[in-house]
Amino acid sequence: MIACNHSETDVHSETPTLKEAFDSSFMIGTALNEAHLFGEDMHGVELTKAQFNAITPENVMKWELIHPEPGIYDFEAPDRFVDFGIENEMYMTGHTLVWHSQIPDWVFEDEDGNDLSRNALLERMRDHIHTVVGRYAGRVQSWDVVNEALNGDGSYRESRWYEIIGEEYLLKAFEYAHEADPAAKLYYNDYSLENPEKRAGAIRLVEYLQENGVPIHGIGTQGHFSLDWPTLAEAEQTVIDFAALGIDVMVTELDIDVLPPAFDYMGADVNVSAELRDELNPFELGLPDTVQQQLTDRYAELFEVYMRHRDNISRITFWGVSDGDSWKNNWPVRGRTNYPLLFDREWQPKPAYHAVIEVGLSNVSE
Repeated sequence: MIACNHSETDVHSETPTLKEAFDSSFMIGTALNEAHLFGEDMHGVELTKAQFNAITPENVMKWELIHPEPGIYDFEAPDRFVDFGIENEMYMTGHTLVWHSQIPDWVFEDEDGNDLSRNALLERMRDHIHTVVGRYAGRVQSWDVVNEALNGDGSYRESRWYEIIGEEYLLKAFEYAHEADPAAKLYYNDYSLENPEKRAGAIRLVEYLQENGVPIHGIGTQGHFSLDWPTLAEAEQTVIDFAALGIDVMVTELDIDVLPPAFDYMGADVNVSAELRDELNPFELGLPDTVQQQLTDRYAELFEVYMRHRDNISRITFWGVSDGDSWKNNWPVRGRTNYPLLFDREWQPKPAYHAVIEVGLSNVSE
């Protein structure tokens, strides 16, 4: 139970936890931030121990933090993450090895600021992956090897990885990760894969890796959703299409945005932003009951879909422990008050939590 001043924080002992409700279906995970790892949010830590059996680091393993300068690695926070996972017998996914964002410019440049050659960048990638994955080999069970390599139409994102190396950077990233830890599960991770065009591109990407003999064990569709996107049919078809590839399917960064859209964009590109306006932050003082019910229904319906396909889904991970942790408070509009998760800012279970638990229990008992 969670030791804090809020007596109602404790989820009653007779109520199954998330990991218990879905024990025979799939793992239930969360993303941990620095406040969790350094003991600044002990309520969140205790909630994680009670409710989840899988963890992902939200930021501390991204290149700019773990490898900020040439030859310099900062393993303090990642080590804490791994120690926490081992101590609590949790499934760990390292996040993320190769991404276009949150990565220093020096990775792609020589001392004069010119683009590296293809071979030099491959060597830099290999060194990073071998150092990071190698450090945790045998302890971290899986890695998001490549993150968000696709545009909305399914074509390759013209990242600096792609511009300098070409499509082969995908092969090499997975190859190097496998060299560093042959036992680790290796995943591709992306958002908006419920859009048919982008999903088709992800299928081509996975098939490209498979055809070239590179180990890819699973794909994560991030699940940064809203109250009305994607449709349940689109969410279900995504699971079906990826399962047909013969790999694990995961929902890796699940949250449901309840706020008005800032613009006509449904992706999760961290480089996209908009200015704060009052009409974009309507629930600063609390979530109305009507919207709370919409959130509850939405989560229940999504989990009904996931339970239908539990034989093909290995993990569902929420992107944050409680609402106060969520990146959706600051993206794409900084300073908003959002409510996208199952636990509120006081670490209390929301109605959506109980609805999700009920789905897990009722489906298993059928």
